This record gives sequence, structure tokens and C-alpha cells, in this order.
Amino acid sequence: MRLKPGRPDLAPYARYFDTPPVTAHSPVTVTWAGVSTLLVDDGTSAVLTDGFFSRPALPNVVLGKLSPSLPRIDGSLARLGIDKLEAVLPVHTHFDHAMDSAVVAARTGARLVGGTSTAQVGVGGGLAPEQIVTVTPGEAVPLGSFAVTLFESEHCPPDRFPGVITAPVVPPVKTSAYKCGEAWSTLVHHRASGRSVLIVGSAGAVPGALAGQHAEVVYLGIGQLGLQSEQYFESYWAETVRTVGAHRVVLIHWDDFFRPLHKPLRALPYAGDDLDVSMRTLTRLADRDGVSLHLPTLWERADPWIN
Repeated sequence: MRLKPGRPDLAPYARYFDTPPVTAHSPVTVTWAGVSTLLVDDGTSAVLTDGFFSRPALPNVVLGKLSPSLPRIDGSLARLGIDKLEAVLPVHTHFDHAMDSAVVAARTGARLVGGTSTAQVGVGGGLAPEQIVTVTPGEAVPLGSFAVTLFESEHCPPDRFPGVITAPVVPPVKTSAYKCGEAWSTLVHHRASGRSVLIVGSAGAVPGALAGQHAEVVYLGIGQLGLQSEQYFESYWAETVRTVGAHRVVLIHWDDFFRPLHKPLRALPYAGDDLDVSMRTLTRLADRDGVSLHLPTLWERADPWIN
């Protein structure tokens, strides 16, 4: 954590909030709901990463115990138009990704899909065994209209709560109960249209893990990326965006997740990240490689595959 006060202003980046909106002919859409929560939906079936809507305030995260906020979860599901999901897929099991995942799965009849740490969140949340799916990395899981493959990834340093979760997480719990667990890059393939999107929830990558994979679009996590070296940026971009041959990148996990979704979004403070550095560096990399770079608009259904 740095001592630099304040936080980046989003106003200079207004032009980046231009991810193509959905059209009447869009076969599949993506909707962002803060941090790394993304709804991928074709009107028949849908999958959701994370499902993090509670967004507890910083004092509660640091000093208190965490429990999912049912009113915030229900309000967000209603805002997204969700009543049924094929799966909830936490990108890892820190609180800002997985603390609501079991509740969302229970409310939508979804399977909770991930590694052994995700399974412990599901057990602690009271899900039935048949609702919990523990994956093999690199093997596609059929989920309605989609085939979803989880590839091993890494959390961006520093990981304040490393390790795997080895016992059921039964809220209320301290923040430290939500250890990182297995981190994933999530490849979602829509079988009918052939469209694919890679969701990298945390700004880290395992070298070579995505070799041979393809996605036209990447939703790229940038939390804490602004504190990393130039070499880290280059490697992260190469192992994700360049490896899968994406033509469009939409940046996620830059918003202040201690602030509820009904208030205007703001960037994380300089003490924990630097969006200005991330935007400057990623704009350069995108321009160099001919990639379209965007920021998502909260709640807006997008068709990021549109050229």
C-alpha cells in the first residue's frame, strides 16, 4: 500500500466507455456489474462470473465480519434481469469475487463452478452437492448454450490472503477466510455463434497456460496492475491478449468495490492501485497491436464482438 493520497479521476477516460451496445441481431451479450462480475447471455441460457454485489464498506472488511447482503444481491439480479443461470464462476475466492457466489447460485438454480476453494464456499453457503462442480483445468464444461473452460492463472501481486480454502466458509466470517484459492482465466465459448470471450478476473497469468486458445474479446482485470513494472504489463498483455488473438479488450476490476453499486462508480484509490498508469500503458500496448481498448458501462448490455 502506498501513501499517495486521492484517487484517479474517471473524466479523462470518458471516451473509453464506448463498448458496442447490443443490437436486435446480437446472438450473445455481455453485461458488466462491477469488479469482475460479468453476465454472458444469449437469451436462452446465461453464465455469470463472480456475482459479487454486496460490496461491504472498507471498515467492515478490515475490522468486522462479512455476510452477503441479500437486498443488494436481489436488487442486482433484478437489475440484470436474472432469474435463472446455468453457472456462477468465481475467478478466484477472495471476498470481492466469491462472497456472494453461493447465494447467487442458490437463488438462480445455478451450478457453482470452480476449484476446491470455490467448492468450500459452496458447501459453507448451503448448496447441495449436485450444485457444486469442481473442474479439471483446461477441460471444457458444457453449460447450456456455452462451453466454459477454466485455465490456471495467478493473482496480481500482492495477494493479501494467499492459499487455498480447506474448510467450508460459513458467513459471517473475517475477510481472511476468503483466501485466493485457485485463480482462473475463464474462456466462454458460445457454441451456436462460434463467439468466444476470455475473462481474466485478476491481473495475473501463468506463462503458456492459454497457448493455442482463441478469443475475439478479452475482459481484462487490471486491479493492482497500476503498481506493477513495465515488464509485468508487457508479460501480462502477451500471455492474455496477444496469445488468444483478441481484437477488443474491455478493462474490468478497476472500480472501488467498497462503494455500493447504487452510487456513482469511482476508481480505486492510489493507495492500492493507479488507474492512470494502467490506462497510459495499456493504451500504448493496444495501439501498438491494433487492439480496440474500452471501459465497460455498468449494467449496459454490450456486444463486444461488433467490429
